[in-house]
Amino acid sequence: MKHYISIQDIDSLPNLVKEARDLKANAKAYKHLGEDKTICLLFFNNSLRTRLSTQKAAMNLGLEVMVMNFGSEGWALEYGDGTVMDQGTSEHIKEAAQVVSQFCDIVAIRAFASLNDKENDEAELVLNGFKKYTTIPVVNMESSVGHPLQALADAITIAEQNTKPKPKVVLSWAPHPKALPHAVANSFAEMMLKQDAEFVITHPVGYELNPKITKGAKIEYDQNKALKDADFVYVKNWSSYNDYGKVVNQDKNWMMTKEKLGTAKFMHCLPVRRNVVVEDAVLDSDQSLVIEQANNRTYSAQIVLKKILENLH
Repeated sequence: MKHYISIQDIDSLPNLVKEARDLKANAKAYKHLGEDKTICLLFFNNSLRTRLSTQKAAMNLGLEVMVMNFGSEGWALEYGDGTVMDQGTSEHIKEAAQVVSQFCDIVAIRAFASLNDKENDEAELVLNGFKKYTTIPVVNMESSVGHPLQALADAITIAEQNTKPKPKVVLSWAPHPKALPHAVANSFAEMMLKQDAEFVITHPVGYELNPKITKGAKIEYDQNKALKDADFVYVKNWSSYNDYGKVVNQDKNWMMTKEKLGTAKFMHCLPVRRNVVVEDAVLDSDQSLVIEQANNRTYSAQIVLKKILENLH
């Protein structure tokens, strides 16, 4: 593995999940791989699980870790070619990326969607800018379009909890007071479409995700119908894709409740707004997998970094 930009960078999801679970059982077994090597984590947006889990994964592999909150500590970057930089940006991605390459062996980047300009967001200016101009591997810690480390952690969690040959997995939209990106939902859908599972996406009309990403998934607008006989229910808010970045419906009836969940296991990437996205009774029950998912963030990052380090050796 040279870079980890999206779920599509995984050759075999079942094999990688198995390797991650084996790694989880002996997390320090490959500490020699990162000896005398450094990873730089660049955060253009806030983080809790992603920052701590990626740092932990890197340390488990013997890597030195540098962290920079680029949004508040770095120069404002310019991404366009031929730009006359006489406005707010101070440094071009061309120089910044090459400089970072001199200081570390791997760079991991977190940069959210603006939700203002679909074309720019889908161009992944930050992530692809670094990928284009660095000379080192790039890892996606959540970008405008995807969150592949989270999706891999979700795959590990489902594999650990699943008891059926072909489980039913539902991705359900939920209300939220803010307009949120599509990254988590996109990568979860991409991941599930690589699984042997009955996969259903449910949301109100107007919240269809990018059809290029969800092609092959069943879309059901009736939440109760979608949830029937589910084994796993992944709940997440996202804004409109067609009416880009807009909140087109705030139907509070889409909140996940214990009654709706039935006997299914509950999943969410966190952070989650209690009693808005999901009621306390679900989060505080033994059906909730959110803490296990967060724990598996370490091992999704670690197996990716292990593959990248092996490629460097």
